[in-house]
Amino acid sequence: MVKVPLTIKGAEKLRAELEELKSVVRPRIIASIATARAHGDLKENAEYHAAKEQQSFAEGRISEIEGKLSNAQIIDITKVDANGKVVFGATVEIEDIDNEKRVVYQIVGEDEASIKEGRISIGSPIARALIGKEVEDVVTVKAPGGNVDYEIISISYI
Repeated sequence: MVKVPLTIKGAEKLRAELEELKSVVRPRIIASIATARAHGDLKENAEYHAAKEQQSFAEGRISEIEGKLSNAQIIDITKVDANGKVVFGATVEIEDIDNEKRVVYQIVGEDEASIKEGRISIGSPIARALIGKEVEDVVTVKAPGGNVDYEIISISYI
């Protein structure tokens, strides 16, 4: 199996979700199913079918998270010696050369990505263009509206 990169925070977040699903959500669904069964005929019992659907979703998510964690390569960016290059987990400040707008992104795994929180997936066009580059390098990102040039302002490993 292919190892999937994951930051320590991302792994902790997945573990917390897994614990929540196993210790809170699963027992609540089991209780809902038991209550719905007590109402009688299961063929026409909407509560029962809704609870079974929730159970299916929760069990699928539990299985998905367990699979991701078992195939995860957890990377502690604070201990990586990247020699000033952009690597997985690095936080990078870049500036659009055309409009001088600056943004800060952390390069993370697919499951951790959230543009609102400044975290972009390692597979995104911007991250792929940045990987291996250094401060003051200019990268060209192929965007739907055309190519965009960015200059790397700073790189940190936090």
